[in-house]
Amino acid sequence: MFDKNVMIAMSGGVDSSVAACLLKESGCACTGVTMKLFDNEDIGADRDDVCCSLRDASDARSVAGKLGFPHYVFNFSRDFDEFVIEKFIKEYERGRTPNPCIDCNRRLKFDRLFSRARQIGCDFIATGHYARIERDERSGRFLLKKALDGTKDQSYVLYMLTQEQISHTLFPLGGLKKSEVREIATQRGFVNAQKNESQDICFVPDSRYADFIERRRGRRGEPGDFIDESGRTIGRHKGLLRYTIGQRRGLGISSPDKLFVCGMSVSDNTVTLGGEDSLLSSVLFADGFNLLSREAIDRPLRVNAMTRYRQVERPATVEAIGQDKIRVTFDTPQRAVAPGQAVVLYEDDTVLGGGTIVAMR
Repeated sequence: MFDKNVMIAMSGGVDSSVAACLLKESGCACTGVTMKLFDNEDIGADRDDVCCSLRDASDARSVAGKLGFPHYVFNFSRDFDEFVIEKFIKEYERGRTPNPCIDCNRRLKFDRLFSRARQIGCDFIATGHYARIERDERSGRFLLKKALDGTKDQSYVLYMLTQEQISHTLFPLGGLKKSEVREIATQRGFVNAQKNESQDICFVPDSRYADFIERRRGRRGEPGDFIDESGRTIGRHKGLLRYTIGQRRGLGISSPDKLFVCGMSVSDNTVTLGGEDSLLSSVLFADGFNLLSREAIDRPLRVNAMTRYRQVERPATVEAIGQDKIRVTFDTPQRAVAPGQAVVLYEDDTVLGGGTIVAMR
């Protein structure tokens, strides 16, 4: 296993650096790659401490040099703009709440980078994600499992992996805690051993999504009506881009009751406000479902479902209702389920699969 050629996606952070270290020290022939996804000026950033900065590439190159293997920078900015940034914007314009990290993994790390690895003769790609891969000897399928450290688990954003991809992927950090990763980096003298983690969407480093989209589109969001659940106008909103399901802050509405965003309509440019009970859903529907651990869902299955990253899983039943389409029925109603987000289903610590939420009731 560990005499293979491995291409390692190195972001410049401590996680991917330690992943590279562990593979190198286990005997793998390693090649480090940093993906250039955008220029700071393209996203309206003037700082050098956001993702894809020169510092990130320099830190990755420093670690690769210390470990004694080559490092390259691949320019995937055109693909990132088309498949990640533009999709993110279009989803918000549709009144949906996307997760661009999932699209980046799908389109860049495990598509473009995977193809590039094959072209240069690498058997595997590796990343610094906290997740585990095991092979089920009975079925022969490769399984995506949660990291042993539940506080760092990233299996939610990896549900889209195919059997072909997962069979040629390594996640060296799946059995480690973050503190252990930093300790390894410190012991090896890595320049990024104490580097802060990025908490934002990489191309919107200040988390001001609406401002970012308006800059890209060159126009302001169109104001419209806030309405209550009976359809009565109760105020004016500043554009659909500035609201997500479950939002309470920043509404600018005076009311004796707590109000939350519980619906948005692109067709008439309205945002529906209601009480917290209006955020509850017992059933969701998802499409684009990627089934990972089984051949098919041929009967209702008991699962644990996660509808947002880092959310606590909730018990539910899943049924297939069409090609790549599922219905998930929760044991108890769930709060603020949002179209555009991913629902990821687990059987114990194994990812059954996941898809994009399109509706709920």
